[in-house]
Amino acid sequence: MELALFQTMQLQILSILLFSLPIILFILTKLLKPTPQPRSPPLPGPSHLPLIGNLHHLLGQPTHHALHRLATIHGPIMALRLGRLNLIIISSPEAAKAIMKTHDLNFSDRPLTPGGKTVLYSGAGLAFAPYGPRWRQHRRICTLEILSSRRVRSFSSISQEEVSNLLSRVSSLSQSKTPVNLTGEFLSFSNAVTSRAAFGKKFRHGDKFIGGVKEFFHLGFMENLAEMFPPFLCVDVITGVRRRLRRIRRLFDEILDEIIMDHEVRRHKQGDEVDGDDQVVDFVDVLLRIRDEGGLEVPLTDVHVKALILDIFIGGTDTAAVILEWAMSELVKNPEIMKKAQEETRRVLKGCKSKMEEEDINKLKYLMLVIKETLRLHPPLPLLVPRVNMEECKVLDYVIPKGSRVIINYWAISRDPKIWEDAESFKPERFEGSSIDFKGGNFEYIPFGAGRRMCPGSTFGLANVVLLLAHLLCYFDWELPGGGQAEDLDMTELFGGTMGRKTPLSVIATPCD
Repeated sequence: MELALFQTMQLQILSILLFSLPIILFILTKLLKPTPQPRSPPLPGPSHLPLIGNLHHLLGQPTHHALHRLATIHGPIMALRLGRLNLIIISSPEAAKAIMKTHDLNFSDRPLTPGGKTVLYSGAGLAFAPYGPRWRQHRRICTLEILSSRRVRSFSSISQEEVSNLLSRVSSLSQSKTPVNLTGEFLSFSNAVTSRAAFGKKFRHGDKFIGGVKEFFHLGFMENLAEMFPPFLCVDVITGVRRRLRRIRRLFDEILDEIIMDHEVRRHKQGDEVDGDDQVVDFVDVLLRIRDEGGLEVPLTDVHVKALILDIFIGGTDTAAVILEWAMSELVKNPEIMKKAQEETRRVLKGCKSKMEEEDINKLKYLMLVIKETLRLHPPLPLLVPRVNMEECKVLDYVIPKGSRVIINYWAISRDPKIWEDAESFKPERFEGSSIDFKGGNFEYIPFGAGRRMCPGSTFGLANVVLLLAHLLCYFDWELPGGGQAEDLDMTELFGGTMGRKTPLSVIATPCD
């Protein structure tokens, strides 16, 4: 009897358990199930076509203009597909700050194109080196040794001499009222100063080397096409871009090897005493001294020396020339602003003395405002050098997949009417009393980038820009040839790596009284 009752109770308990099990499992599932995270919205962007992606959206206008137009439709973070390349375009200071400050370490890598691998020694320098110990070491060498304020000051005699040479050419042309091609003059000046600072006064291969740099820039678009499309389309075979890039690499190798050898011989003759305070020491001298001293975390090889010099040369020539070109263009187009800048330079330089001292530069307050506004309205690099993120991360609620190629459209940010009042007008006074500077702390104003990958050569480039502009404004008055009206000056841009003028700036110089 008791056994039957016990068995009946077991059956009842079992029945209850069997009946309750689904409910218990349901409750446990709900309790143990992780709280669902809200899904990130997909990256916005225009729809793309098969094979070419969004390439058709960029045709017919400069790339930074087209990207700005698309961003006004799709937002400050936008996904774009160019052939087989996936890009993410950033067009607001908030998004730029997230990339270059909040997630700066994650976005510290840069993509290296096949052409970069060929010509730029596989990123052995600084500009395209992968983030890591070698990059950090090269960055320290550049900021503390090659491009330090002390080193830049040591090149003042070179800059002064090249300014004097340019002024002599302009003075000669002014006697006959012959127009001065300032675009060409600025490029020659920038090339001469950078060449002498990098290689020394006796640089025999200037024209060949500069020609190779120009061809490398010109091949950029064709190289991009080859990278965008799969090999079976034979873009590389049709354009011959890789063959031409290899030829440029051989040219650079021959010239740079000879330069290093010449410096080695001179160092040996002088007992390695080439870094005294009483003489100008070029970039190659500095790098060879650091190489020979050793004690580095990553040994410095001749390949690193060549790659670093090439990075500095490429970054230091076109950029300064473009800033000078646009600054003078805006001054010619705005005579009242030019008059104000001339009055300041003539007052500070006290009758245009031949040598400008550092304290003189510090007194050129208005001229610095002119240069700041030039860099806002006409940045030499409207699209900052791309970055790549090492890990997936979230930027302004959007997930950026690992390995994304991110491009910041600084041109769009610097002309955003929500940030800048009367954004399309040239108004140097907008920076008067403002704390905004070039140092990368204001993400609405980043002409040289920001964060770990900020350009280290801005001090060197801007010193030469201020020096030459001050002398041109001090010594000469300027006007358009043929009685042209200032407001009619063509300001059309031409984007080809750097953003210069579509037509050269040709003006008449008249010596001031």
